Amino acid sequence: MPSRSCPRSATHAGVAWCGLLTLLAAVSAFNFIQPLPDIAHVALIVMAATALGVFLPDLLWQRVQRRTLVVARARGNWPRTLTKFAGLLASLGFVALLYWVFPEYYRPGAFYRNYWRALQVLVPLWLVLALPYLWWVDRRLEQPEDALWQMGRLVLGRWRDVRPVVVGQYLLGWLVKGFFLPLMFTYFCNDLNRMLHYEPAAILTGFQGVYDFLYFSLYFIDVALVSMTYLMSLKLTDTHIRSTEPSMLGWVTAIVCYQPFWSHVSANYIQYERVPWTGWLAPLPGLYALWGSLILLLVVVYVWATVSFGGRFSNLTHRGIITNGPYRYTKHPAYIAKNLSWWMLSMPFMITDDGPAALRRCLLLGLLNVIYYLRAKTEERHLALDPVYVEYAAWIDEHGVFRWLNRIPVIGAIARWRPTFAHRPLAWIWP
Repeated sequence: MPSRSCPRSATHAGVAWCGLLTLLAAVSAFNFIQPLPDIAHVALIVMAATALGVFLPDLLWQRVQRRTLVVARARGNWPRTLTKFAGLLASLGFVALLYWVFPEYYRPGAFYRNYWRALQVLVPLWLVLALPYLWWVDRRLEQPEDALWQMGRLVLGRWRDVRPVVVGQYLLGWLVKGFFLPLMFTYFCNDLNRMLHYEPAAILTGFQGVYDFLYFSLYFIDVALVSMTYLMSLKLTDTHIRSTEPSMLGWVTAIVCYQPFWSHVSANYIQYERVPWTGWLAPLPGLYALWGSLILLLVVVYVWATVSFGGRFSNLTHRGIITNGPYRYTKHPAYIAKNLSWWMLSMPFMITDDGPAALRRCLLLGLLNVIYYLRAKTEERHLALDPVYVEYAAWIDEHGVFRWLNRIPVIGAIARWRPTFAHRPLAWIWP
């Protein structure tokens, strides 16, 4: 039976909005003061301000540390702490090795140059703070012999206590951070530089100027917040990774939507774009403004979903179940809003193309929708390992805004379908 009330969200809505406000305040401040010469360093300061806006109320008001840390302190265990530190160094080395091996990351004039500049600040700071942080947290964990400790035991050659599935899940979490953090931080730096140099006159050119600024600003907020969340994965703040997507289907459908894979896939397999909607509706000012406003509304819902995560957003990982914000109305508000916005942005080719060409482009965009549908379903399957999500999903099925779809025979079956794979932490790596 579904719960009478929606399960409590992993983060309070007020905490999430505090993070957004501090992000906007930090960006606004850099519009009035002389920014640092390196945009990567400016981005780190903005991310730090955003993190303070999220984690101070989370720690001082919501007391999220009580979920993972016990009040009673054990005696410090330096051998275990040093083992964890060895595991952390090995984890960083694991990601660094991948960056060194794959030309995508190390080629001259690399797309990720701002990320490398940020790492020159972050890695030394990380290493200085890591040991005291690990010692402090280790004393307050109910189960201190965690995945990081097992990683340390593995690299120290003490394999007797190592559980391969746990270490494998741990390394998958580092793969997620190693892939998405440089990408999102690079986008953030590029967009931050553009935001700090945005010409106010461009906004005052009519609806088109307002639309362009708001569309850009909303996606800027999205990449700014997620850049911070990929970096701040800590047990102290209850934003640590509980589990990582265990299926190959989940990984493929997620990373194919991002660079460097998306440029190849979109150019050769899902190239549906042709003409912008703005030119299509330019002769009809009223409909033009209405259509653009509806697109912006969908993007607002998409960004609202990101904001609702507070410090817990991350593709392919479970870092706490979010049940407030737009997630109180549907399990996948971000995917639904984004895909609907793409149809509205792409409407011109359905009107201006001939029949066969319009059908072909619709099928290509539909294929992209299928990819996001599979992403949603593999996420549901992964998160269903948590009983809180099972309760939340049952509540949404009973109270969600799209619950009426379940009564339509074919659509209801599609909505309820989930891919099946073994309920194991490494279903596609470990037998």
